[in-house]
Amino acid sequence: MSAQSAASAANASEALFGDLKNNWVWLFCLGVFFVILGIVGLGRLFTLSMAGTLFFGILIIIGGVAQLIEALKCRGWKGVAYHVLIAALYVVGGVFVIQDPFAAKMLLTWILGVVLVFVGIVRGAMAIQMRATGGWFVPMLGAVISILLGGMILAQWPLSGLFVIGLFIAVELITNGWSYIFIALAARKANKRVSA
Repeated sequence: MSAQSAASAANASEALFGDLKNNWVWLFCLGVFFVILGIVGLGRLFTLSMAGTLFFGILIIIGGVAQLIEALKCRGWKGVAYHVLIAALYVVGGVFVIQDPFAAKMLLTWILGVVLVFVGIVRGAMAIQMRATGGWFVPMLGAVISILLGGMILAQWPLSGLFVIGLFIAVELITNGWSYIFIALAARKANKRVSA
C-alpha cells in the first residue's frame, strides 16, 4: 500500500469511525449484551410484553407532563387549550396503561395489527403506481409482508396480544445487537488496516 493510499484509508477510517476504531470492544460487548437480552426475551415474551407496555405507559405520562409544562409557558398562544388537552390525554392514556397493562397490551397489539394491514395496503398502492418506472418489486414485497404480519396478528388476536409486543422488542434487541457487533468488527478491521 502506497503512502498516499494509506493516508487516504486513514482519513476515511477516521471520518467514518472516529474514536470507535480504538474503542470498538465496548460497542462489541454492548452488541453481545443486546443479543443475549433479546434471546432471553424470546423465552419470556409475555413478561417482556408486559414490561414493554408499562415502559410505554411511563413514556406517555412523561411526554404528557412535559407538554403540560411547555403549554404553561406559552401564554398568549391561541392554541394553548388544545396543547393542554393533548397533554392531559397523554397523561390519562399513560395512567390507563400503567393501571391495566394487560388490557393496554391487548389493545396495542390489535392496533398494531390494523396499522400493519393498512400500511401494507398503502405501500402496495404505491408499488402499483411505480410499476411503469421500475423499482416496484421491493415496495410490493414490503406491502405483502406488512399485510401478512398484520393479518397474522389480527387472526390470532387476542392470543397474539400475549406475546407480539415482547416478540417485536426481542427481535429489535437481537437485530440491534448484531448491528453493533458488525459495526464494531468493521471499526476493528479499519483500525488494523490503518495500523498496517
